[in-house]
Amino acid sequence: MNKRNGIIGLIIAIVAIVAVVIGVNATKGNSQSDQAGTSSQSGQKVIKVGTEGTYAPFSYFNENNELVGFDVDVAKAVFGKLGYEVQFDDAPWDAMLAAFNAKKTDVVFNQVGITPERQKNFSFTTPYSYSRAALIVAKDNNDIKTFEDLKGKRSAQSLTSNYGARAESYGATLVSTDGFSKAADLVAQGRADATLNSDVSFYDYLKHNPNANIKIVNQSQDATPSAAMFQKGNDDLVKQVDEVLAQLKQDGTLKAISEKYFNQDITKE
Repeated sequence: MNKRNGIIGLIIAIVAIVAVVIGVNATKGNSQSDQAGTSSQSGQKVIKVGTEGTYAPFSYFNENNELVGFDVDVAKAVFGKLGYEVQFDDAPWDAMLAAFNAKKTDVVFNQVGITPERQKNFSFTTPYSYSRAALIVAKDNNDIKTFEDLKGKRSAQSLTSNYGARAESYGATLVSTDGFSKAADLVAQGRADATLNSDVSFYDYLKHNPNANIKIVNQSQDATPSAAMFQKGNDDLVKQVDEVLAQLKQDGTLKAISEKYFNQDITKE
């Protein structure tokens, strides 16, 4: 009887030890998930990158259902240099940020603007692209040359956009439209006098429509920078990314990626 009790006691002890080991490993796994970058089964470092996947030409799926775009290529170039396997998690803007906040992704590459509010909660790399507000008119329009010339004119804008509010502030009457392509068409057809929009959107549109009847006549002096966004506490990795971005800028890689999608270099301020 005592021998049987001894065996049972030994089994209980072994089970308890196994439970402790499993618990320790689980704790280690949880702690690792809070850090940017994990390891794959092959031992290679993995970085999970959040992006929209519907934001051409920055992040979108091509005709072969491959995730491509300016931000996608920049992320691949950066983390390739750092020896990471890149895993993209694409989702609409709000869902993408929710996944990032829940630490399901390590970093966001998706034209994220650096704002004071975001800087309170997240860490940013150095900017890797810049955009400016552009005043766009038809090629034969010589009446509108400055933002102030919008007074009394029709500006094709999304009614809830920042650009729409800016056009109104100059005295323009808004012509409702959805998206840059439609706004550009209205201007080219003379159904609107102008549109205020991102110069980057203009360059992308012109690449696909080189004979479009539109031109930029003025741009804002202040550039809006975009950068990769990390959780707080990843200072070492942010520093490494900054160093690689500097290398890619110096060796012309960033410029080449930009010209691939825009025929322009949007990586310089």
